[in-house]
Amino acid sequence: MDASTIRSERLRSHRLSAPAATVADAARHMLATQSQEFWGGRWALATRVRGRTTVRDVDAAYGRGEIVRTWTMRGTIHTIPTADMEWVLSLTAERQRRQAAAVHRNEGIDADEADRAERLARAALGGGNRLTRKELFEVWEQGGVSTFRQRGYHLLVALSLRAVLCQGPVVPREKGPTREQFFVLADEWITDAVTPADRMAEFFVRYIASHGPAGARDFAWWSGLPLGISRAAAEAASDRLRLVADEPEPQYVVAGAAPRRSAATPEVVALPPFEEYYLSYADRTVPCAPEFLSAIGPSMNGIVRPILVARGEAVGVWTHSLAVGRHAESPVPELFTPGAATDEEIAAALDRYRDFITA
Repeated sequence: MDASTIRSERLRSHRLSAPAATVADAARHMLATQSQEFWGGRWALATRVRGRTTVRDVDAAYGRGEIVRTWTMRGTIHTIPTADMEWVLSLTAERQRRQAAAVHRNEGIDADEADRAERLARAALGGGNRLTRKELFEVWEQGGVSTFRQRGYHLLVALSLRAVLCQGPVVPREKGPTREQFFVLADEWITDAVTPADRMAEFFVRYIASHGPAGARDFAWWSGLPLGISRAAAEAASDRLRLVADEPEPQYVVAGAAPRRSAATPEVVALPPFEEYYLSYADRTVPCAPEFLSAIGPSMNGIVRPILVARGEAVGVWTHSLAVGRHAESPVPELFTPGAATDEEIAAALDRYRDFITA
């Protein structure tokens, strides 16, 4: 399978050329969408939905309890359907906890401290309450749990990995798109949790459905799980997959009908930072020429820039501010190679984003 064919099939599996009907459908298909930049995660979902989808539409899905944000894998925050959060964390949380152990020791966070923070959070949030990050930190401080330096952040992550907390409805912001969510108790907010019969096989199938063609090495990078476990997951899921290449390693798509492509989807798109189409693979040279990888990232401090994609290839990056009074300004493109896309195509792609964020 050549690179052009892989790009075409991945555009479809990512719902970039075969968009979903609703935000919830897009999130369900993607399973976990990288969202440490909150605006970026929302734009990632919006680009995968048919028609005009605005930031308000995505925020409404959070408000209805269809999706939440939490640290699902690799110590990184993702948007995930509420129904899927707990079973995914049952596979990924313990590894994340082990990876955070040294930081917790340095911050003086042990199991007893996390237990105290949990008791305080449950008392403050129980009965359907919701708190901002600042408000929850105040609860902890008043209860004798220090949030000094990074302790508060690490406690948020620790309780999220326990599936005690998640980030649900958005916090309103005047004169601009919201940049924050309320923390809620997961066991009160999530009322439709499911548990697949074979969680690891389901995890692999859902990754392939939303990222294929891909293989076990790609899944290992995306999920943060060891390669051996990832290969075992591929084997367990084999009856739900179709092998499309076996060199240098097996590459799969899901068996059965693929999402139907739409002729209405643009060939040039402006995608968010930490975009799944680019980032979530062991080898990123399929969507991006090797000489441009460093311009996108991950950088030394882990940043991955928003990208411009033309006919499946990353052709540039772009910037935009969410500051009040500046979020309506036109995003600024930076092409790697002049002529990779027309000025009209680039302008239209960036206008779609501006329409999304200013609604």
